[in-house]
Amino acid sequence: MAEHIEKDESLMEKIADKIRGHDSSSSSDSDDEKSSPSFIKSNVSRLFGREKPVHKVFGGGKPADIFLWRNKKISAGVLGGATVVWILFELLEYHLLTLVSHGLILALAILFLWSNATTFINKSPPRIPEVYIPEEPVLQVVSALRIEINRGFALLRDIASGRDLKKFLSVIAGLWVLSIVGSCCNFLTLFYIGFVLLHTLPVLYEKYEDQVDSFTAKALAEFKKQYVVFDAKVLSKIPRGPLKDKKKV
Repeated sequence: MAEHIEKDESLMEKIADKIRGHDSSSSSDSDDEKSSPSFIKSNVSRLFGREKPVHKVFGGGKPADIFLWRNKKISAGVLGGATVVWILFELLEYHLLTLVSHGLILALAILFLWSNATTFINKSPPRIPEVYIPEEPVLQVVSALRIEINRGFALLRDIASGRDLKKFLSVIAGLWVLSIVGSCCNFLTLFYIGFVLLHTLPVLYEKYEDQVDSFTAKALAEFKKQYVVFDAKVLSKIPRGPLKDKKKV
């Protein structure tokens, strides 16, 4: 009887030890979850009021993978190709028609010589692949471009309506800066600079996201303070016409 009681007591002690161990492990797991980055919510306001990750902002597909260097070989190849094009047209002053003509001459000469060389070595001539442009991707690109152009026209119309003076002044300042930059370099160089920035700034921003957002929030707060002072001293003193529409007789 005493042995049976001792066995029951030892069994109860083992169960109690297991419960304590489970509680401690669960508490440690919950602490780890709370301290993990997925549970930490940053109080910093994101740039441009962004609520999605950077990858989702760029569409979340292959273009986003290229811009954010998810596939380093493809991203490096695209950036390298753009660099080669810029060097050919800007530094070497190559012309587009000349480049296309020389490329076609080289390709046709190689294929012609290869096709005739196979007859001397008793091999079948190489099969030249058929090259054609599919209709669906072209229509998708044109449709997306049309939507963006119409959106730009609608934005310009809204700015020109005079409803938001702050937005109007911001756009005027941006266009003025763009005109200065355009006077310093031609369109191709400007396009290449934008292409390089598109392949560098997003990945750097994604890496140092919290620091950039914190600095931007402070800069915007300071800009708003200065704008309030400028509005009180200058903009508020500009005479404006009546905003109410005149009633038709």
